[in-house]
Amino acid sequence: MPTRSIHVQQPSTETAVAQSAQLAARFDAIRAELKVPEAFPPDVEAEAAAAAASPGLPDRDETSVPFLTIDPPGSMDLDQALHIERDGDGYRVRYAIADVPAFVKPGGAVDAETRRRGQTVYAPDKRTPLHPTVLSEGAASLLAGETRPAFVWDLRLKADGDGTDAEVYRAMVKSTDRLDYEGVQKAIDDGSADERLLLLKEVGQKRIELERRRGGASLPMPEQEVNEDDQGHYRLYFRPPLDVEDWNAQISLLTGMAAAEMMIKAKVGILRSMPAPDQNAIGRFRHASRALGIEWQEGTPYGEFLRTLDRTNPKHLALIHEATSLFRGAGYTPFDGEAPDHAEHAAVAAPYAHVTAPLRRLVDRFGLAICEAVSSGGEVPGWAREALPSLPEVMSASDKVANGVERGCADAVEAAALEDRVGEVFDAMVVDKREKGDAVVQIQDPAVLANAEGQNQLGTEVKVKLTEATISTGTVRFEIVH
Repeated sequence: MPTRSIHVQQPSTETAVAQSAQLAARFDAIRAELKVPEAFPPDVEAEAAAAAASPGLPDRDETSVPFLTIDPPGSMDLDQALHIERDGDGYRVRYAIADVPAFVKPGGAVDAETRRRGQTVYAPDKRTPLHPTVLSEGAASLLAGETRPAFVWDLRLKADGDGTDAEVYRAMVKSTDRLDYEGVQKAIDDGSADERLLLLKEVGQKRIELERRRGGASLPMPEQEVNEDDQGHYRLYFRPPLDVEDWNAQISLLTGMAAAEMMIKAKVGILRSMPAPDQNAIGRFRHASRALGIEWQEGTPYGEFLRTLDRTNPKHLALIHEATSLFRGAGYTPFDGEAPDHAEHAAVAAPYAHVTAPLRRLVDRFGLAICEAVSSGGEVPGWAREALPSLPEVMSASDKVANGVERGCADAVEAAALEDRVGEVFDAMVVDKREKGDAVVQIQDPAVLANAEGQNQLGTEVKVKLTEATISTGTVRFEIVH
């Protein structure tokens, strides 16, 4: 499905240039406010360059396996490469993950700097990487045609997609194809996809069905994206997801669940956990569904109910926003010596761990090292074990920074898209309420989610007048007029 996108309003070249300068200044201000790190210190760059030239490589060779990568166009920090084949009446999934530990010396300059950063931070004009680009976009990235060290997850599945066996080992791999989501979706839809991609669809759909059966839940929230085009203009749109994104995400979830199971059995590791919503939250959500006239049958799990919601329906969209209260409390649970009492991630409906994005997320490096040791029967590295208690705080702090940058930059682009339209009236949907009584409205064109003065019922279509759009503060305000 094509995305609906808009350019920031450009009445003249002079205005466009001025607006781009204002946005650049605002993006810089947001990064400064949130203390996003800037350039890597010289000693970090030097150590990274030395590691890129002489990494610790594994002996095992899996370069004959034709792995492929699926990432957004232009991505250079490629964490994962995939290969799926039939295995009797089931499947063999091999998922290669960038071997970051091969390039990061425990206790070294890169190690210390990545613990300070926590994760890659994305903004419309640039990204602030977790690792120096000589590693994240070069020697450690699973770029097509390049031989790279990787942690290979070797997963055996039954005919229904359920896992039967999992191991992880370090090996040299080579990706043969660099693909993007739209291209893969098109190839699958028009019948030109090869066996690997057809099996991704087959396995992905079966894993989605297994997720449904075990009570997993995902929130079908419209995804707002901000991108920069070749002319330096920013596009803002609500991006409809592609089916292939869900199928590919299921491979990552499968791997994370296998990792969690390994760690729990070994009684050492770190899980990504989230508590189940309490009965008060469920009760409020059920009340909201009744108020919006959306039937939620007794006995239907909330995850199953969420799958029935249509984000293009105003009342359903309002209920999707209400459902965010069911997805709170996610965090990291480290353990060593005893498995945790509460190990499950409620949205996954199973124990789960982050191990598939080590170039972009710090915690994955430690989980991978632990799982490889457990799988091979070796000793868990002391550097990984010793770091476990400190990782939740590092990741929580970096999540706040990354989310703050993303939201702040989107607010600024929203303001730029509307700057010369103050006083205009737009069609909107009331999707949420603020504590002060104001509404939160969603406008489709341009793709904006903003506060609006005045009150109206959730899920109703309204007219709103734009009263403020200020790039320097990222402020957009409307008032409901009828």
